Amino acid sequence: MTGYITKGVGGFYYVRTETGIRECRARGIFRKRGISPVAGDYVTLNDEENTIDEIAPRKNVFIRPPIANLDVLFIVASTTQPVPSTLVLDKLTAAAIYQNVQPVLVFTKTDLTAPDTLAKDYRDSGIPLVFVHYNTGEGLDQIRGWIHGRLCAFCGNSGVGKSTLLNTIAPELHRETGEISRKLGRGRHTTRETEIFEVCGGRIADTAGFASLETQRLCRIPKEKLEQVFPEMEPYREQCRFVGCSHRSEKGCAVRQALAEGKISPSRYASYLAMYEEAAQIKDWETK
Repeated sequence: MTGYITKGVGGFYYVRTETGIRECRARGIFRKRGISPVAGDYVTLNDEENTIDEIAPRKNVFIRPPIANLDVLFIVASTTQPVPSTLVLDKLTAAAIYQNVQPVLVFTKTDLTAPDTLAKDYRDSGIPLVFVHYNTGEGLDQIRGWIHGRLCAFCGNSGVGKSTLLNTIAPELHRETGEISRKLGRGRHTTRETEIFEVCGGRIADTAGFASLETQRLCRIPKEKLEQVFPEMEPYREQCRFVGCSHRSEKGCAVRQALAEGKISPSRYASYLAMYEEAAQIKDWETK
């Protein structure tokens, strides 16, 4: 019998099969191999022992949120309270692209603060943008369209409104929402584990919130690969005068020329530089 894991709690895994949800345990062999089943894994079950016997090859796997075989990663940020960090957003989009996942930036609270600056920052990034306005319903159909036929996850710092967004898109989930902590300027976690639901003609994963520091666990990308996870650099990087150009200070750099001509966002380029410096400090074995 085959199926996919919808969630894992306390050593038990809940697998959706043709006959319904099965509660299973994983065979000990996975622990010896250093593999942990996660939500989204396609698995083969031992019907008699009610165990997971095999995990199919993965398209990709994330540690945070713990999920495999993602098609789309919705990166949710608010235009205000909490104020978004473009560096964090850029690390998350880079991690998604590096793992062959389509990132989609979703901006909430647009009724409180206009998203003009964010729209300008990402206008030429090649990353899809969705601006959500609950009063008019703007952006919601776009999100539903991305979900249809795909496995999607939602991530973003606490307090940006992920649970509210999920409640609006799929009210049947009845997910608990949290309040912003005024003292800390951030939200309290309201979701404890990754769980996959079948809605909107596809599957979505409700995931625990990201803290800013956790993005480092997603971004162990070799510095030489960073240019590949900034789509707006693609038209220019092959035009650089020198092979292996890092796009930082070399003469004849087409990327920097595009920046000077306003074809690349200064904010995005600043994130590239910051991530390059971080990546340069990481040992080769840490990127494996």
